[in-house]
Amino acid sequence: MQTELKVTEDGSHTLFVPEIDECYHSTHGAIQESQHIFIEAGLKQCPKPEIRVLEIGFGTGLNAFLTFLEAGRSGKQVHYTSLERYPVSVEKALQLNYPEELVPGERRAFEQMHVSAWNAPVQVNDYFSLEKIETDFTRFDFTGMYDVIYFDAFSPEKQPEMWSRELFEKIYTHCYPGAILTTYCAKGMVRRVMQAAGFTVERLPGPPGKREILRGIKSR
Repeated sequence: MQTELKVTEDGSHTLFVPEIDECYHSTHGAIQESQHIFIEAGLKQCPKPEIRVLEIGFGTGLNAFLTFLEAGRSGKQVHYTSLERYPVSVEKALQLNYPEELVPGERRAFEQMHVSAWNAPVQVNDYFSLEKIETDFTRFDFTGMYDVIYFDAFSPEKQPEMWSRELFEKIYTHCYPGAILTTYCAKGMVRRVMQAAGFTVERLPGPPGKREILRGIKSR
């Protein structure tokens, strides 16, 4: 997909996709949105010393980079698997300003995440490993088990096939007990689908510009 670089209100970049008239992140602030939804409400709520993260939608790599930074701060081991059907070009990804906005000294790690090969694990540092898988999530056969899930697909209006009960059931099957799934989408339809799949779902306050988000827990 063709993309255009945009600056959001917190100074961090996002990408706009004219084909579907949608941005990868909130225009109110890409970094603050991802930090709020996926790190604060998701990753940091997992008490395990070794965490397996599944991301639906690698996109710009922002969620992966924030997770890498949090792994370094916490000293926890994070194994990060991300599924992406339409990878952002390396050229476009290297224009993104997330390291400069967060930790300029980690620019090399951010670039490594984007230039590393798809469909092969890479050890970024002692705390963080990454496996980017280029695939259609709706057809992907899972083999692993996960503790934290970042559900960051494009909206149900733009990609309705990504938000089906069957796909959330597939994820649920590959979650450890106590696993946490977070998503920016708080629509009633999505909440009901998550509940039907087995998750205990709660509405949480959203980041700036968004009233609510959803968090699901696999309670057994």
